[in-house]
Amino acid sequence: MEIYKDLSSPASQQFEKLLNSQLSKNKIEEGKIIEGKITKITNKYVFLFIPGLKSEPVIDVNEMKMIGLGDNVKEGTLISVLLEKIEDKNGDVIVSAQKAQKIKGWNKLVKCYENNELINGKIIQKTKGGVIVEHTETGSLMFCPGSQISDKPMKNIDHLIGVEQKFALIKLDMVRGNSVVSRRQVVSSNKKEDKAKIIEKYFKIGDVVKDAVVKGYSSFGCFFEVNTPEGTLDTLCHLQEISYSRVNHPDEIFNIGEKHDLKVISIDMEKMQVGCSIKQLSPDPFEHITNYEIGKEYPVKIEKVTDYGCFASIEPGLSALLHNSEMSWTKKNVSPKKMFNVGDTIPCVITEIDKEKRRVAISHRLTQENPYSKLESDFPIGSEISGTVNNLNEYAIYLKLDEFDIDGFLHSNDLSYTEKPEEELKKYKKGDKIKVKILEIKKADQKVRVGLKQLSKDPFDWFKDKNVKDIITVKVTSSDNKGLFVKPEGCDIEILIKKSQIAMSATDSRPSRFVGGERIDAAIAELNFEKRKVSLSIKLLEEIMNAKAIKEHSSPLSGKNLPFSSLSEQLDDKKNKKDPE
Repeated sequence: MEIYKDLSSPASQQFEKLLNSQLSKNKIEEGKIIEGKITKITNKYVFLFIPGLKSEPVIDVNEMKMIGLGDNVKEGTLISVLLEKIEDKNGDVIVSAQKAQKIKGWNKLVKCYENNELINGKIIQKTKGGVIVEHTETGSLMFCPGSQISDKPMKNIDHLIGVEQKFALIKLDMVRGNSVVSRRQVVSSNKKEDKAKIIEKYFKIGDVVKDAVVKGYSSFGCFFEVNTPEGTLDTLCHLQEISYSRVNHPDEIFNIGEKHDLKVISIDMEKMQVGCSIKQLSPDPFEHITNYEIGKEYPVKIEKVTDYGCFASIEPGLSALLHNSEMSWTKKNVSPKKMFNVGDTIPCVITEIDKEKRRVAISHRLTQENPYSKLESDFPIGSEISGTVNNLNEYAIYLKLDEFDIDGFLHSNDLSYTEKPEEELKKYKKGDKIKVKILEIKKADQKVRVGLKQLSKDPFDWFKDKNVKDIITVKVTSSDNKGLFVKPEGCDIEILIKKSQIAMSATDSRPSRFVGGERIDAAIAELNFEKRKVSLSIKLLEEIMNAKAIKEHSSPLSGKNLPFSSLSEQLDDKKNKKDPE
């Protein structure tokens, strides 16, 4: 052993070098992949020799079959295994060929992912949300989402199962050991190269493309599919390039599957996009818009019907909007689909021409006589007219006026001068015939107001020759806690004399003193013809009579049912002042 003490000698250094070389070859660590040589094969096990281990590792034959080596296993063959344990509790060495293959396969995938390399694989089965792909070289299993199978929706992918093809690695989960691949990227990449060739060969700015097929549309434009000898190409016609007239959405103009000619107006080789135009194939109709006059009638052809109106062409390429509010004088909330069909030719009047916004508005109702003008001419305000009840609500009746397709508005307050509006409203139903008077016609707002009570004499006219403080005779009809309800003699208006206005004395201001049917006098306390308001007061009458009696030193009028309980006291006070002792 003395020879190894002097490490500076050439012999010692050579021995050290050989020893380190041998140890590095046979360096054994758990968790590492090492090479083992098959020494023996039985029906159940495969025995390996690995230098540096105390015993021979053993692998189950079924595990070899699972990794595809079952038929190729021979004595003397080298295979890679993962050293899981150098020695377990039984003193055995634990190794795994399957885990070694999975780790080597993962390392291969990581390398391809880092280098952006495509890998070979084949779809082996469908699963929820996508398919399982097997890596051809390592047998590693990867997931391909359904959205990454193709660049177009596919109802059936059976023809792709089991076929070896290229995939792109798009995601690796180092922690879980999961990998996600995409077939779509490979397909799109190939198509991008094909697109470049097609664009360069068949498309130039200014060219006219024939018979492009409408493939789809969005809020910003319409997509067309163009067929070429080397394949198809999708192009976009922007919303502003569809028509010279205003278009809110491509579905107002196009239907899927239709064919149209296109003019190429832009080419973007970086994005592989071709922009086209339809309107540039025809002259701009707004260049001769001065040929048309606002207020003049022209025939138009219905091209598109929507919920809010119709698009009609005045001439090819020049479209105008016929809004549903301009379709009829009398119909409210018109349904354009019930009035017009695509292809109909109807007369319309141009109501607006906006050159800046390139917009033309038209009206169909202006070609017809305004029924409100005719009504005003034939039945001016104050005229009587008949109508049929066609609708009611909690405060009014709507009458379809005879000879006119117009609804008259009859408010419940205009049903009767004397009866309660809500009670009067209950007397009518749909289909009833009513004669009314025209009170108001608003042509601009398309409204007509009519009245029923105006056909009879206004009972309020009874007060035309009356003034405040005039004394009238009334008849008590009823009483309650609020006061007395009375009617003037010769008038049908029922008036409330408030409790506080029954008498000057609070003890006499009791509505219960009256049972109904009494004739009493009262003074007019308030009279307003504009508001049709009148107030009566017995208290005011008492004050007037007391003042008169005091002034004339006479007694109150007899024969009247008036509570003048304080009159004698006031007369005594006045007499004492004139004749002092």
